[in-house]
Amino acid sequence: MLVATQREPSARGGDAVHQPVLVAEIAVAIERGLGRDARGTLVDGTVGAGGHAFELLTRFPGLDLVGCDWDPDSLAIAERTLAPLGARVELVRAALGDFAATFAERPRPIAVIADLGVCSLHFDRAERGFSVQADGPLDMRMDPRTDLTAADIVNRWSEEDLADLFFREGGEHKSRRAAAAIVEARRRVPFKRTAALAELLVGVLGRAGRVHPATRVFQALRRAVNDEGRQLDDFLAAALACLAPGGVLAVITFHSGEDGVVKRAFSAAVDAGDCTSLTDGAVEPSAREVRENPRARSARLRAVQRVPNASGGAR
Repeated sequence: MLVATQREPSARGGDAVHQPVLVAEIAVAIERGLGRDARGTLVDGTVGAGGHAFELLTRFPGLDLVGCDWDPDSLAIAERTLAPLGARVELVRAALGDFAATFAERPRPIAVIADLGVCSLHFDRAERGFSVQADGPLDMRMDPRTDLTAADIVNRWSEEDLADLFFREGGEHKSRRAAAAIVEARRRVPFKRTAALAELLVGVLGRAGRVHPATRVFQALRRAVNDEGRQLDDFLAAALACLAPGGVLAVITFHSGEDGVVKRAFSAAVDAGDCTSLTDGAVEPSAREVRENPRARSARLRAVQRVPNASGGAR
């Protein structure tokens, strides 16, 4: 077990702490595939604050957990959250894309889950540099051991590359306007803080609706800093390959591009005869959940079950 380094709030309850999304729905998918008496290893590839893992291990007493995350702060919080479950829990510092290496020598898991959204605790900590609302260093690294920061991208990438990034990874339709403004402004003073970048983008993109104008650009920067596209591709391939016969793989996304990647990977596995679908398309949060936790509004869940005689992924 990792040792917590600082006191943090629990992942359950309260307005100021992380609220895991689609918890009931992911439990339904697992129960549909494995039954209430499922036994074996559940892998949470993005354990975060431990919210999903706690609820699932409580609901399925026959499951043990291997919880992975590349953020040491999240692992420290997860340890506190999951402490009541004792020896049923093992926490590992590992990136989502390292799934194959992490589980190369372990027994096949009976269930694998991943929540691709950024933990709310990251947004609430200005010093991590994820928030468009609070000023902090322009960082956005999930793993502080990596070198690339959002400031490096904003200050060094060409205008064309920035525009492509904002459109491709953030869905920002005014990406070229945003990129041009950033390049012009950085000639005078390099960007070091989130507030300076967010303020520039408000002026360039304008306000419309409830979503902050800088949200899509910040999302694109975060995805590039953490190489989230490659991480997801590597994870899906490895998880589908190492899943035990009859095992369940469930993924929650918050970005239409990510949902498309998961949809295509799952569809290919189903078409190949290796998996069956456990969800009818993408499962969305209820209206009640969105009211209680607005950050859940873009969440989508997809789940598949590996058939007992699947041909691929033998180890």
